[in-house]
Amino acid sequence: MPAFRTLDQLEPAGKRVLLRADLNVPVRDGKISDRTRLERLVPTIRELADKGAKVIVCSHFERPKGKRVPEMSLKPIAAALGEVLGKPVAFADDCVGPEAEAAVAALKDGEVLVLENTRYHAGEEKNDPAMVDGLAKLADVFVNDAFSAAHRAHASTEGVAHKLPAYAGRLMQAELEALDAALGTPKRPVVAIVGGAKVSTKLDLLGNLSKKVDVLVIGGAMANTFLAAQGKPVGKSLQEAEMHDTARSILEEAKSGGCEIVLPEDLVVAETFAANAPSKIVGIDDVPADMMALDVGPRTVAVVESKLENASTLVWNGPFGAFEITPFDKATVEVAQAAAKLTEAGKLKSIGGGGDTVSALRHAGVIDKLTYVSSAGGAFLEWLEGKTLPGVAALSVH
Repeated sequence: MPAFRTLDQLEPAGKRVLLRADLNVPVRDGKISDRTRLERLVPTIRELADKGAKVIVCSHFERPKGKRVPEMSLKPIAAALGEVLGKPVAFADDCVGPEAEAAVAALKDGEVLVLENTRYHAGEEKNDPAMVDGLAKLADVFVNDAFSAAHRAHASTEGVAHKLPAYAGRLMQAELEALDAALGTPKRPVVAIVGGAKVSTKLDLLGNLSKKVDVLVIGGAMANTFLAAQGKPVGKSLQEAEMHDTARSILEEAKSGGCEIVLPEDLVVAETFAANAPSKIVGIDDVPADMMALDVGPRTVAVVESKLENASTLVWNGPFGAFEITPFDKATVEVAQAAAKLTEAGKLKSIGGGGDTVSALRHAGVIDKLTYVSSAGGAFLEWLEGKTLPGVAALSVH
């Protein structure tokens, strides 16, 4: 991984620090339903403010597409950030131009200001030079703490990093260090668990991981496609018939590269996709024509747990089954708890992330028991796929 500057190299006292954060929190009926992203920002904001910086926070929120959409204002989120921080947070009604400049000029050392939604300007997503200049004008230094937006080359994530001295915030630093430990310079053997519905959406991921890990465990509905590609009966299970050739070639490539692929040995099947639907455990050769696989069975769980016992590093993306409904959450919960136990015993470094994975690990009660769980969906996936993230590349020390 390229070297990048962190807050350890920054003397922030008296400086105007533009902090790219991720304030894109879930809001339901006008109320923030999950403050995790705000809480994770606190260490960076507090460190900068305590050291005497003027902290200017910028972020996008949802997709206003270059227009002012009142319900997509960051004003209520700025108030919530103040509650989480335990100190007043000022708000500017714009993120570039006279209003933003006046709000920054009024800041005293140690104070915090949140700028209005960067996506109110079309120049943000276009990485427009005028937008970049407008943001750079507000600050002396740029700190990026939004790994979750690092896969986008936007004005506030990538453009401004070339205009100001750029540093990684504590959250970005933790994310990059965790990812490096997962796939950059991992302790071997490395096991990857990849679940989810479709092979077609995770082709790049499977291709990259099969070259980098020692054992690749495939779960979720995606596993049905691999089983069907090998001539196994899958009944009414969700699967992609058009991906059978691709599935077979992934298996062959992994084998020739020395990566062991683990597919289900048994499945939990039901006639209907519904909570507490009558279900049974069957072998992979015995899926009835009128039933669908909704989870992996206990034999498969035992195999996966034995692989984890012998592993030093785990990378996890995607659940084993329909974890949102009982009893089809059983395999995901059991494997997650086994991974947590090994992590807490110091035997395993475990890194999870991406969309449903966070929800599944929270459901299993292990979100705080793994080494690192990334809340960055798209950025985490693109990094696992081996892609360069513009927001991270812009922080690199050349």
